[in-house]
Amino acid sequence: MEPMISICCTAYNHEKYVGEAIESFLMQKTSYPFEILVHDDASTDNTANIINKYEKDFPELIKPIYQTENQYSKNNHVGYFFNTLRAKGKYMAICEGDDYWTDPLKLQKQVEYLEANPQCSLCTHAARRISRDKKVVGYIKPGTHDQNFTTVDVIRHGGGGLFATNSMVYPRRLVQNMPDFYHHSPVGDFPLMLYLSLQGEMHYMAQCMSDYRVSTESSWTSRLNADKNNVGEHIRRIGIVLDEFNEYTGRRYEEEIRKCILNREFTWLLSIFAIEKIKLEKYRENYESLSIKQKMRLYLGAYLPSVLEFSAKIRKIRKA
Repeated sequence: MEPMISICCTAYNHEKYVGEAIESFLMQKTSYPFEILVHDDASTDNTANIINKYEKDFPELIKPIYQTENQYSKNNHVGYFFNTLRAKGKYMAICEGDDYWTDPLKLQKQVEYLEANPQCSLCTHAARRISRDKKVVGYIKPGTHDQNFTTVDVIRHGGGGLFATNSMVYPRRLVQNMPDFYHHSPVGDFPLMLYLSLQGEMHYMAQCMSDYRVSTESSWTSRLNADKNNVGEHIRRIGIVLDEFNEYTGRRYEEEIRKCILNREFTWLLSIFAIEKIKLEKYRENYESLSIKQKMRLYLGAYLPSVLEFSAKIRKIRKA
C-alpha cells in the first residue's frame, strides 16, 4: 500500500538528537500509512550508524540515503533532491534531524485538515523553541487561535520565524517542479513557504506539537553565525531570492519585498555596528525606529567597542 504521508528528515552530525527525531516519527498514530525518508549528508560523527540501526529495526518504514560527500557544501537542496523527489506520499511532512515532534496525533490532525480542505496548500502549527539541553526558550506561535496566513505575512516575517519548519505538512503534487527562486536560495523553508503561499490557503493550528532546537552545535544557524561574513553573504543571497520572487509574481508584492530586504540588511548592519551605512537615507525609517538604548549601543559598538565589551561582561557576571 502506498503511503499517505512521506516524512522527510535531513541530518548532519546530529548523533545527539537524530534518535529522538526518529522516535517522534515512529510514535505517530495515524489511520494512514506513512514512510520515513532520512537523508544523512555525510556526517562525520555517529549519525549514520544511529540511522542504520533504526533502518534495520524498521526496514519497511525507514528508507535512508547515506552520502559519502556532503551535498549541502555543493549548494544542493538536500531535502528536495534526495527526499522530495523520491517521496511517494500524497502529503509531505518535514522535520530536521535535531528537531522532533511532541504530539503523537500531529500528522493525523494535519492530514485530516488537508483532506477536508483541498484548497489548503500548507498546514502548520505552533512549536516551542528549546535549547540544546531541552529548556524552553520561546515559541514559534504567530497566533493564539487557528487561522490562515498569506504571502504578505511570510514576506513580512522575512521567512524563518513565521512557522516552524518541523510543523509544515503540504501536498506533494505542489512541489514536483519548483521555480528557480527556490533552487537559488541558500535555505529551503523560506522559499518553500513563499511558493506554497501562492498555491492556496496556509492554515495554522495554534496547538504546540513540536520542539524546534536552536543553537545546536551542527545546526545550519550555528554554522552560519560562526563567521559574521557568512551572515552578510547569506542576507545578500536571500535578497536576490526575494528579487527573483518579485519577478516571479509579476511584482505583486514589490513594496513588502522592498521593506523586507531593507529590514534584513539593517538588522545585519546594526549587529556589526556599521554606523555610516546605517545612516544612509534608505535606512532612515529603520534608524529612527531605534530606541535611545539601541542607539547608545550602536554608538558604543562603533566608537568605543571596549566599553561595550566590558559592560557585556558585567551583565554576564551578574546573571551567573
